[in-house]
Amino acid sequence: MNFTEQTIAIPTPSGGMNTAILTPKAPGKYPALILYSEIFQLTGPIMRSAASMAGHGFIVAVPEVYHEHLAAGTVLGYDDAGKNIGNDLKNKTRIESYDEGVVAILDYMKTYSACNQRFGAVGFCLGGHLAFRAALHPQIEATACFYATDIHSGTLGTNQACDTFDRIDEIKGEVMMLWGRQDPHIPTAGRQKIYNELCDKEINFTWHEFNAVHAFMRDEGERYNPSLARDCYGLVVNMLNSTLKNQ
Repeated sequence: MNFTEQTIAIPTPSGGMNTAILTPKAPGKYPALILYSEIFQLTGPIMRSAASMAGHGFIVAVPEVYHEHLAAGTVLGYDDAGKNIGNDLKNKTRIESYDEGVVAILDYMKTYSACNQRFGAVGFCLGGHLAFRAALHPQIEATACFYATDIHSGTLGTNQACDTFDRIDEIKGEVMMLWGRQDPHIPTAGRQKIYNELCDKEINFTWHEFNAVHAFMRDEGERYNPSLARDCYGLVVNMLNSTLKNQ
């Protein structure tokens, strides 16, 4: 499915948040996804992931999560310099800023003529956590989180005491969690902690662990696992279709 792409500065309490909006070209109404990036913002791999989702019949909004700190359009490199900046800003950004971004995108999409008023979230690394946190919003019906960092440890934002894990019982929609077993950022104990809490709180979720390292979906660099990425996109699209496109 072909799509159009535009960049909108969506208003938030902390200023305009540049957001790429990908919309299927065919006439009709489509569910909207917030797609959250890694710490590097809107890189080539992230935008190709967004294009894949748009091609499957979703409106995809990809926000610049560090809009409070970086000039609009800033993309960090997949190198030590980019990693250092991204990790620093991950912890300097207020948790409230991330939450305000969810509300701002949902409010914008409610006025978007092509949107069917059904909403989901997808994210990678930091973005996996942000997608999981977006699922705390009652209007998010489906969420896919790839190797979501910092949920198990509660270390995100300015106070380094993020409450995402403690609020898991607020999730109302369906959640899909996808992990690499050889990922040092989310060790076995951390994954088990999240799994147990999802079970204890009776959240509607599916859980997938693979023999893969961190960032196995990123189609640049040696970590990329194309076969696994193909399978994971299939899992996610099937879940989003069944959840957001049903009557």
